[in-house]
Amino acid sequence: MATVDATTAESGGKDAAAAPAPPRAGGFPGADLALRLLLFASTLAGLVVLATAKQTVLFPVTLPQLPQVIFVSMPAKFKDSPALIYLLVALCVTCFYSLLTALGSLKLISGSSTPKTLFLLLLLDVFYAAVMALATGSGGGVAWIGLKGNSHTRWNKICDSYGKFCRHIGAAVFLGLVASIVLVLLAALNAYSLYRRSR
Repeated sequence: MATVDATTAESGGKDAAAAPAPPRAGGFPGADLALRLLLFASTLAGLVVLATAKQTVLFPVTLPQLPQVIFVSMPAKFKDSPALIYLLVALCVTCFYSLLTALGSLKLISGSSTPKTLFLLLLLDVFYAAVMALATGSGGGVAWIGLKGNSHTRWNKICDSYGKFCRHIGAAVFLGLVASIVLVLLAALNAYSLYRRSR
């Protein structure tokens, strides 16, 4: 009887040892959610700031036929530059993406995510980081020319006249840069989570 009990206990121990351990979550799911909320806030703020980038300035003009000085209104809008339109579209798409993935990152906190989900998030984060970096670079080039001008191509600076417009453009470019950095950090977090799960 004792031999049977010992054999049963021994086989039960082998079964317990052979049972697979639950997968480790790995990574920092709380940090992932916080970064995605920061991404949503920065892209939404950049979207609002850029969409409201418009200013009308009155410039004095003298004509030989008229004795008095007349003022001509010249508006400046973000729609006048294809690079700024591209930045607006990139901010809009990334804002929507951050909202969707913030909801999806709740699965990381609950521990129900799979390596396939992490890999998909990694690819999407890298893709949107590239999109935001390109849009920020193109918008930053336009902002720099507006601020400093270019004497070689005779592009005059406009920020001395359109101060409010340039401040909006500069703020949108800065927020786009913040969004790009956040996406790089998210890609690094997901890569680390995949690495932890593969160990």
